[in-house]
Amino acid sequence: MSAASAFRSLTSLNFMSFTLHRLKKRIAALIATTTDWALFIGIVLILGLGSSWYMIERGSGLTTVTAGPWVSWTALGRPDADPYTRAHAARLGILPLSTEVSQTFLARTDSEGRTLHSSCDYTIEGRETADFWWSITVFDANGRLIPNVLDRSVFTSDTMAINPDGSYLAMLSRDAHAGNWLPTGGAGRLALAFTVLDLGTRAVAQEGDIERLVPTITRKGC
Repeated sequence: MSAASAFRSLTSLNFMSFTLHRLKKRIAALIATTTDWALFIGIVLILGLGSSWYMIERGSGLTTVTAGPWVSWTALGRPDADPYTRAHAARLGILPLSTEVSQTFLARTDSEGRTLHSSCDYTIEGRETADFWWSITVFDANGRLIPNVLDRSVFTSDTMAINPDGSYLAMLSRDAHAGNWLPTGGAGRLALAFTVLDLGTRAVAQEGDIERLVPTITRKGC
């Protein structure tokens, strides 16, 4: 092979190596860019879906009011309800009364923030409110009534035994108790619903009123 041919061959190999190197760098840059965009889009989707789930499941200060462990959706059942409130009702599969005439407060923890569970005993203490009809209902974590031999899942202002001073005390337990007893069986995690009718006739949702209205939930032992 002549020197000129060897030089041309070397030049051709160098050019091919340089071209291949540039191609590899471009592919690597493209992969890096695609990965960055995929990661960015993934994070956006996760944050978006996560925040949407939280707003539908738990609500926010714009859609709910809270008092201790109790949470209530302020626009539930109203024609002007926001999309998150509508989605919350649709996810639960409920057809609620308008909050103009009733309001339901839901608790999944006791008054100290510990998850309600059928392995523990609780007292529910409150005070009779003569201006409103109310009820206290116990459910399992999926919103189903808990089967029991008494077929009892709810006390109302008509059926709850009220003390002479206007206070009441109910027991939430899997074991039988005298008085106002709501059986929990082996349901596992629990939820309590406190529903009040005729809230629309008075401004009960004003600051401080809800705290006086809803009962306390105290864990007595497990």
